[in-house]
Amino acid sequence: MDSTKMLSERIRTRAVELGFDLVGIAPAGRSRHAAAFSRWLDEGMAGEMSWLARDRERRTDPSRVVENAASVVSLGFSYFTDAPPSEYWDDPARGRIARYAWGRDYHAVVTPWLKALSEFIGIEAGSGTVTRYYVDTGPVMERDFAADAGNGFIGKNTLLIHPTYGSYVFLAEILVNRGLDYDTPAADDGATLRSETRVGSCGNCTRCLEICPTHAFPAPYILDSRLCISYLTIELRGSIPEELRPRMTNWIFGCDECQRVCPWVRRYKGPNESGFLGFQPDTCTPKLVDLMKLDEEGFRRLFRGTPVTRTKRRGLLRNAAVALGNWGDPVARPALESALGDSEPLVREHASWALERIG
Repeated sequence: MDSTKMLSERIRTRAVELGFDLVGIAPAGRSRHAAAFSRWLDEGMAGEMSWLARDRERRTDPSRVVENAASVVSLGFSYFTDAPPSEYWDDPARGRIARYAWGRDYHAVVTPWLKALSEFIGIEAGSGTVTRYYVDTGPVMERDFAADAGNGFIGKNTLLIHPTYGSYVFLAEILVNRGLDYDTPAADDGATLRSETRVGSCGNCTRCLEICPTHAFPAPYILDSRLCISYLTIELRGSIPEELRPRMTNWIFGCDECQRVCPWVRRYKGPNESGFLGFQPDTCTPKLVDLMKLDEEGFRRLFRGTPVTRTKRRGLLRNAAVALGNWGDPVARPALESALGDSEPLVREHASWALERIG
């Protein structure tokens, strides 16, 4: 075995030791879907996520991020959890929070592992080695490189799907200015994966496209973010379009609908041993009326250290007001009427809409 292969195997072994479930290595070339990404931006499907359009070439070419980038070490970490109790999950008086946000912020969990692996690569590869790591934060087409590294295939819902772990997987990557031993990539239809994994693809299945409450998929493999509930509840900072509010049901942070119906997700029954996820009714399915009563301190205390803080208090209460309007129970009126005096115009507007819905 030559030195490059030996180094690559040591990197893979160390990644698993640190806690990653998936590790693969791909060449750091131009992203395979760079042209499609540019068209997607031109059509306005990124909505208000303007940072995606900044320096497109840098986002699709790792060599513009790390000089002489030669390899991408693609990593994955499963956040699969068992289905939540139906008495909480199916209660319209409670809000739904996407699985990935049920516990500690994944950035805080994964970043130390990335740092340790980057340092390991620097030591093992020798002087002159430059690495840079990201977990969902940098200008990298991470799903493309994950597929190139054999860590899964890109499904019709635009998510990376691994034949064992499904799509409940956090992605991360390390850019390296050194050539390594590369894994077999997945084709665009998922036809080819590493020998250790089962071959997988979406085939004729369209369950994810059909289940989407807001019809956010104009075509397979294309997501219009402006219609996506995850975008509406997290990334959108202003008012939610009124025509979309009724379709959001009681989702208040993210949405898992297109994942939960996926056959690849449903077949996986493995445990999550990470210790940072776990169902807690008050933070995974909080009572909507109680949320409307939260002040800034209460919001921070309840969701400290979780991804939910990304929405800020005003965003979460905006979402909760929409969910209360969709519930339609008069018991919510006092909390919504009190919110009409909230200091945040965004909260007042959506509380007013909810009261009109209750009628």
